[in-house]
Amino acid sequence: MRGPYRKRRIDQPPGFKNFKPTGIPRKLIKKLTITVDEYEALRLADYEQMEHQAASEKMAISRPTFTRLIEKARNKLARAIIEGRELVVEGGNIEFLNTRRRCRDCGDEQVGPSAEVIDDCPEWTSIHDYLKSFIVRNAGRIIWKTWLKNISFKKSR
Repeated sequence: MRGPYRKRRIDQPPGFKNFKPTGIPRKLIKKLTITVDEYEALRLADYEQMEHQAASEKMAISRPTFTRLIEKARNKLARAIIEGRELVVEGGNIEFLNTRRRCRDCGDEQVGPSAEVIDDCPEWTSIHDYLKSFIVRNAGRIIWKTWLKNISFKKSR
């Protein structure tokens, strides 16, 4: 009997979760799911143009398994393009070596080891700049809420 699958090592999460044809509402399109390990195999073999043996070692899987992954990924990618389906990247038995973090304020993106904790955004030079920006961003909301509390709505005749 076969044992449990090994986790596939992935360098970092994909930058995008889905791809769809433009001009067609999402509710009218069929979805096609590609797993994150298939995405990584496609990235290593076709985008990075690595040899299958080197790429399989990087993902900590055997070369035949890598070849099966890349074949499945290419087949799904071709079906999505030809049939006009939405391609969704999710799932798989994976382990990320690095993770992607995005600042909610400035949109800056950082890639670093999964265990590393990033406390502050490189855009903020000091806590003073952060507080000043926070006050400016939220001033409109505070003024608006105060204004709504003080105004009374009367029915016109």
